[in-house]
Formats: sequence, C-alpha cells, structure tokens
Amino acid sequence: MFVVYLAKVEKAIIVDHLVKNFEVTERKPGLIGAFENIVSPKKKIARALKDVSFTVAKGELVGFIGPNGAGKTTTLKILAGLLFPTAGVTQVLGFDPWERKTEFLKRISLVMGQKNQLWWDLPARESLALNAKIYGLSDPEFERILGELTEWLEVRDKLHVMVRELSLGERMKFELITALLHQPKVLFLDEPTIGLDVVSQKKIRDFLRQHNATRQTTILLTSHYMADIAELCQRVIIIDHGTIFFDGSLTEVLDRFVDFKLVTIQCAPASSPRPVDLARYGEVVQADSARIQLKVKRDRVIPVCKAVLDELPVTDMDIQEVPIEEVIRQIFTR
Repeated sequence: MFVVYLAKVEKAIIVDHLVKNFEVTERKPGLIGAFENIVSPKKKIARALKDVSFTVAKGELVGFIGPNGAGKTTTLKILAGLLFPTAGVTQVLGFDPWERKTEFLKRISLVMGQKNQLWWDLPARESLALNAKIYGLSDPEFERILGELTEWLEVRDKLHVMVRELSLGERMKFELITALLHQPKVLFLDEPTIGLDVVSQKKIRDFLRQHNATRQTTILLTSHYMADIAELCQRVIIIDHGTIFFDGSLTEVLDRFVDFKLVTIQCAPASSPRPVDLARYGEVVQADSARIQLKVKRDRVIPVCKAVLDELPVTDMDIQEVPIEEVIRQIFTR
C-alpha cells in the first residue's frame, strides 16, 4: 500500500470575485452637446472586471490572455496596487495590494511594454543606479545583480549608452533589468515583447524562462504574441469581457476547443487526387499538385492515415496540432 503526502501549495496571488467599475462620461457631439456635457454631464458605469477569480502558486509562470479590452491590464494594475478594486479580494504574497505597503512594493514589479520607466536623457547605467538607490541596494549588491542580468540579456556593452539612443529591443531588456534589480518575488509582465523583432522576442523569452527556473519568481504574463505563451507557459488563464473564460493547461485548450488535427500529405505530383476525392478523409484545407492538407477529427487521425497510406502514392506525411494562435483566434471569435 502506498501513501502519498501532498504538500500544501503556497499561493503567491489570490484573486477572489474581483470587480472593477469605472465611471465614464458620455459625451454628446456638436456645440449644443458640448454645452450639455458641461452643464449636465451624463454618467454611466463601465464594468471592466465582473467576477474574476483565480490563484497563482509561488514560482508559477502563467499566461494571462484575452482580446483587447478584456480586462488583462486592469487586473495587473489592481494586483500591482495601481488601481483600487470596486469589490472582491486580492492578495499578493499575503499583502493587500491597494495598501501599497513598502514591504509589498519591494517584493513585486510591473513591466508594461508600452510604458517607459527609464530616464530618457540618462545613460542606462545611471537610470539603473537611481533605481538601485530607491530600493536601498548596496553598491556591491547592485554591481553583482547588474552584472548577472546584463550578461544574461547580452547588453553589458550598452550600459553607457543614452536610453534615447537604444534600440527598442535593447530598451526593453533594460526595462526588465530595472524591474528585476531588487529581485522581486512576483513579476507582472504586460506585453513585454510588443513591437520587438523575432530575435529580441526569443532572447527575452529565453531570459524569462531561465529567470523563472533559477529564481523561482512568480510571473503573470500577458501577450498578444502566442509564441510567448506557447514557449513559456504551461498554464493559461483566458479572460474576455471582464470574466474568466478558461483556466487550465495549453494542452487542455487544444483538447477542449479543437477537435481536429492537421494532416499534411506529400504525393507524387503526377498522381495527386482531386479535392472532391479527398473529402472522405476530412476537410480539405489545401490541395495542389504535390501537397495536400486536411483537417481530420482527432478520433479518426489513425484510421485516416492508414487509409491514405494504402490508397495514395504518399511520399511524406506530417501530423500537427492546430497552431495555438488559430485556437485562441477561434475562441475569441466564438
């Protein structure tokens, strides 16, 4: 008889029935409308978050995704203490974020891809040194951490370059270094690779993966680049219209929302079948003189592959999952 003891998983982030409403003014067009806006403005409530609940364990790297306006950035700002929730409970490392206690602020960091936290007219090193002083780092500690991070991100030779003269990718790397100088336990990342070229995106993804593995930093990541999510996150939380739509593994997303796989077949050009003859195998995505691609139901992949090999002059065959970008697009469209 085997007895399994399960250790209690510590939660770094707890969100319970979170609600956030904004009061907005409806503005009428024209001169008369402008006058009415001043004299008797009409207010309405916009519900950014309706009833959001989830938890993130310490050391976990979670993808937080959704379409524009879904509530991702609002949630991150509440968890970082920048916004006050309308209702619900939020805890980060045991702190109430909205209280913005010094002990809490020293343990978290927020990076927003479209916001700049470096001093534009200073060399990168001086900006980092100022942040080190703000967080009370000693000079030896600052030099040690700075050396590690700049080596990981390969920007040590850019330390004395003015921030305004850095490329977008280099600036984003220094934004990450700034956020990690004080070695936070929780890192909120809002579109950290937005606008970057594929090489810079990959470098930042590799860095985040390594940092999470070695430092066990809890990371909540939003991104519109599904490559970020697919390569970094085993778990995803999908939010839409201010509510949680899905919370689970990427594999479960595929199993739950996509019931087919893509089967690509290479045939001898002279004997490729007509598209009408391929319909019995599955939905025809592409068919030309040498290449055929089919959408095949998951439970029919094996028998279809056997039939294709028996009946067609196959020179090569490939079976793939649907790209995660396509899956998420279908979910949002639905």
